[in-house]
Amino acid sequence: MSKKIAFIGAGSFGFTRSLVRDILTYPALQDCTIALMDIDEERLGYIKKAVEKIIEAGNYPAKVIATTDRAEALKGADGVICTILVGGVHVWRHDIEIPKKYGVDINVGDTRGPAGIFRALRTIPVMLDICRDIERYCPDAILLNYTNPMAMLCRAMQGETKVKVTGLCHSVQGTAEMLASWIGAPIEEITYVCAGINHQAWFLEFKWNGKDAYPLIREAVQRPEIYNQEQVRNEMFLHLGYYVTESSGHNSEYNAWFRKRPDLIEKYCTHGTGWNPGEYAYILKEYLRREDTWRDEIKKWLEQDTVDLKRGKEYAAGILNAVIGDGTLYKFNGNVRNFGLIDNLPEGCCVEVPVLASKYGFEPIHVGPLPPHLAILNNINAMCEELAVEGALTGDPTKIYQAIYFDPLTSAVLSLAEIKQMVREMFEVNKDWLPQFKHFC
Repeated sequence: MSKKIAFIGAGSFGFTRSLVRDILTYPALQDCTIALMDIDEERLGYIKKAVEKIIEAGNYPAKVIATTDRAEALKGADGVICTILVGGVHVWRHDIEIPKKYGVDINVGDTRGPAGIFRALRTIPVMLDICRDIERYCPDAILLNYTNPMAMLCRAMQGETKVKVTGLCHSVQGTAEMLASWIGAPIEEITYVCAGINHQAWFLEFKWNGKDAYPLIREAVQRPEIYNQEQVRNEMFLHLGYYVTESSGHNSEYNAWFRKRPDLIEKYCTHGTGWNPGEYAYILKEYLRREDTWRDEIKKWLEQDTVDLKRGKEYAAGILNAVIGDGTLYKFNGNVRNFGLIDNLPEGCCVEVPVLASKYGFEPIHVGPLPPHLAILNNINAMCEELAVEGALTGDPTKIYQAIYFDPLTSAVLSLAEIKQMVREMFEVNKDWLPQFKHFC
């Protein structure tokens, strides 16, 4: 029997296109129905054309429907993929610009800290509505979430609903490939154990053909051309002894070491690190540029004569094939609640650990304790996320102030009174997006 896979937030053109391509590489899913849902009809029209182009190029028996009605997309679905953004760039730009005014220099702002927390406050109610629709229209479906802030959204959904949900990020496999390339190892010969929290998980083991490869990585990062690719993460590795997931631009925000003074930003966060994490507004400028160019980029892709049908590196398709396809076991790193998984992180918080997908669903794998010094940093961030989620669910602004009081970067820059003033200003500019809060003090 053919399966139905729903994309909520399908207007994320590049991402949806790539995931559909990957899904259709699995024979058991090639006759599926792809249900595309987005509130933006123009984007929805473009992505429907793109999916049709992929289906035609692969001569697949798949079908595609497009709708602005979430219920229609979800009815009878076996799998759901979520890639939504609540509020456009003109809303979330304040997440970056207001902290910057107070001296908290944020680069990306989609995961944690003041920017990530306010993105979570806007997004959690919508994600819970999506989950309630899944419970109503396709209660047996699995939900794969790609929307950030990953940990806080998954923690809310997993705590408040019965939906079988996990959160997916490409930072684990992406970092593994980067490290393999640095030591000249084929990725097929690399094995690893990676665990922690989203965007701040650690490679507890990294082996090449069964042998510890960390000595080779230590040698590699001594070379300037390697060190300068990821200055923040390489500096963390040299001092902490374990490699962390997600890019230097992101990781520079999640601790107190790199962005609290202009001289440190200049030294560690400005040169040769890809997404220029030294420029707080880089991601903002990039998204503002896309506001003007996305139609041209989509049309250019649609006009191409050929379509690359080679499977990519994202987890989603392999998971769907394991659970609703041919049942082939699939191991990935997913975001789940910490019930007996990482011994020295808070019980019930959202952690990123190895998970096994099969026809039985998701089976997270026990990792044990993290090295104590890594657990310190993860604990601070995880507890701030726990407070923020609790505040989002209860409409208690005090929890939000408290979560940001203890954020590592914010607390390294501002006093308690200054943080309260900053957060109050962020509440005020976001008030139309935060119906769960009746007051902000």
